[in-house]
Amino acid sequence: MSTEFGRRDFLRRSVLGSTLVASAASESVLDGSREPKRLYSEPDNVLELEEASIADLRSAISSERETVRSLAAAYAERIDAVDGRGPTLRSVIEINPDVLNIAEALDRDETLRGPLHGVPVLLKDNIGTNDRMTTTAGSLALEGSVSPNDSFVAARLRESGALLLGKANLSEWANFRSTRSSSGWSARGGQCKNPYALDRNPCGSSSGSAVAVSANLVALAIGTETDGSIVCPSSANGIVGIKPTVGLVSRAGIIPISRSQDTAGPMARSVGDAAVLLGVLAGPDPTDPVTMESGTRGLTDYTPFLVSDGLSRTRIGVARGFYSPHEGVDRLFNEALNAMREGGATLIDPIDLARTDRALGLAENEVLLYEFKAGINAYLRALGSDAPVRSLLDLIRFNRNNASVEMPYFQQERFEAAQAKGSLSEPSYLDALTTARRLSRDGIDRIMRDHRLDAIVAPTGGPAWVTDLVNGDHFSISSSRYAAVAGYPNISVPAGFIFGLPVGLSFFGRAWSEPTLIQIAYSFEQMTKHRRRPRFLPRAEVPA
Repeated sequence: MSTEFGRRDFLRRSVLGSTLVASAASESVLDGSREPKRLYSEPDNVLELEEASIADLRSAISSERETVRSLAAAYAERIDAVDGRGPTLRSVIEINPDVLNIAEALDRDETLRGPLHGVPVLLKDNIGTNDRMTTTAGSLALEGSVSPNDSFVAARLRESGALLLGKANLSEWANFRSTRSSSGWSARGGQCKNPYALDRNPCGSSSGSAVAVSANLVALAIGTETDGSIVCPSSANGIVGIKPTVGLVSRAGIIPISRSQDTAGPMARSVGDAAVLLGVLAGPDPTDPVTMESGTRGLTDYTPFLVSDGLSRTRIGVARGFYSPHEGVDRLFNEALNAMREGGATLIDPIDLARTDRALGLAENEVLLYEFKAGINAYLRALGSDAPVRSLLDLIRFNRNNASVEMPYFQQERFEAAQAKGSLSEPSYLDALTTARRLSRDGIDRIMRDHRLDAIVAPTGGPAWVTDLVNGDHFSISSSRYAAVAGYPNISVPAGFIFGLPVGLSFFGRAWSEPTLIQIAYSFEQMTKHRRRPRFLPRAEVPA
């Protein structure tokens, strides 16, 4: 008997009525509106949700083959069938209770609001929305908490015509609670699963965002990254993720970790869709001063850089020092390098970037502890007097008092270490910040200047590990640190499979170099076409 969940399999499982989507999907069936199930049917002239792009969805709406409402109901139904039941991915933490009403309003518009008109988007559950959805970072401590305002990201999405479908599960508190956490686990959402092999981890912290996009539960999602939280789950779940330059996208209204490293970014199944979404998100925001350069150095449209010969005449540095030898990763990486050469790129192989990685990691950790304490205290205070917790100390106490549900597998060592830190004026913080920026920025800038590089390439990560709630995560490969600490852009693109598990390739470079990186990543994607939809297998395809 097949172990896969195909299109007709989850249709058979699509009996609506779970609490997850009762407010959305069941209404579309009961009121006699257009049947969303036909979106999964076979005829060539009927849109399928599986692998549907922004252009596919926009075309279906503009040609009146579909409405925004029918798409919303169909995606909600698929979430119920695949996420809430079936493979039970646990990637979606909450469906927007007003999604059908919002969709109907979009259908009534006589003109398109923007480039994402009617396109469903999920937001990671640390991104604020001032509606009937909550923003909790996956924690029971903020259960029921509604943001006092839309985040800048949510506001930009609404302006573009995007349909905010719901909130995605995540590693609780964006994976900054424990040193022994399991990526993709939150007290509210449970353990998110990798759709390629259900016993494997989705990586984090934007786990649900990546899984939902990969499993075709939504067209697009927004993730956030401090270090690796967009690119790692993108790699592990076979999608494209863009971690922008810090300052290109506002952090206003997002539950913080680090003011020097945090950013939101797009997650999609293709570089083209990610580029469209990035243009929607980018722009200056007076409430986040770091974005002031975005008005002159960022763009509102990155699609002109989607050129098929974008590798031609580029110079790319090959960073090989981020992982111990792994024959599968080595094979995929070398195949990718050969493809780049065939595309006209000149490779400088190797470049020496990882020799200060340990010192950089120590400085980064110190910076994050200080900045998290300052940032989370400010965020919680801003929620107002009705907030269930008002400080990091309150969070620590809440977790201790509710340990059976909040800390059944791992503790809160990072919270406690951050609570022990002082203010951002302390010399130890300022020295660590100076060291972190010097090692990361000087490292990237020097190598790129010396070798006249357009980008640096490295494996994003290794194949997903088996989820281990006893011991926590088992990271073996990560190339995200330099770009993350520097605040520089990083794009992860599918690069192939090891035993059926996706592995991504990262292109990163100087600040504000998104156009060049998108051009290179798109060209590589079009040459190799490694994206493959997941099959929800129970385990990796390892020979017996």
